[in-house]
Amino acid sequence: GYEDLPRAVNITWSSINFKTILQWQPKPSGYFYTVEIHGQTSDIKRKCILTSETECDVTDVLRNVNETYTAYILSVMPAEMDNFEEPPFAVSEKFIPYSQTVIGKPEVKEYSQKDSKLNVVFKDPLTPYIFPNGSFQSIRDIFQHNMEYKLYYWKDQSSGKKHVTTKSHTFEVSVDSGKNYCFYVQAVIPSRRENRNGQESTVLCTSVGRSIFNEYGTEVFIIIAVIAVAVITLAIVLPVVLCKRKKAKKARAVREKELLNGV
Repeated sequence: GYEDLPRAVNITWSSINFKTILQWQPKPSGYFYTVEIHGQTSDIKRKCILTSETECDVTDVLRNVNETYTAYILSVMPAEMDNFEEPPFAVSEKFIPYSQTVIGKPEVKEYSQKDSKLNVVFKDPLTPYIFPNGSFQSIRDIFQHNMEYKLYYWKDQSSGKKHVTTKSHTFEVSVDSGKNYCFYVQAVIPSRRENRNGQESTVLCTSVGRSIFNEYGTEVFIIIAVIAVAVITLAIVLPVVLCKRKKAKKARAVREKELLNGV
């Protein structure tokens, strides 16, 4: 009977850029799970009906990102068996996509450092939600003015970070001319109490006047110095050795000639 079926435990919401996966335990044996999504102001939606998995993509039923949702994980018997009893279920914590989804990594499109200016251009992360024209909505389309970006930058091989903020897609900052800089971009939702900072973009570095010594340090300098000394030494020693060998050969030839004449 239904009353003997295990209930789901360890229910968690995992959401990045509004793509939301519900996960739980344990793996079912001899029964299935069905997920119900309850919104405070919306109808109940069923997902992953009679699944033997322990996760369910619920993104498409959370389109009202400001709604407060609760997931019910029902433990149910196979469809052909008696299903008139109310199945046992477990209830998740509440989830509000707008305030809880994690903001993913921005993508840096291009960057350059000219004289004392560092310029960075980046793109918003995209969401799974689509406009009527078929294009994907970006994070900015949803958060609009309630979102900003920070650029963290520092002199290459230095630990001192600086940061600037923008609401556009570009940064222009003043840097030391001729010095290389590294940086990353990160979205920020100032109104949030938790998850205010998004994921950091890939760290990139400029290469103004970068030499092999900047890349590999003193080790390369030492190797090059050793090779240079070896080449110079060889250039000095080799002619001396060859000259001595030539003189020795000439002297040997003279002695041989004298011995022949003596005979």
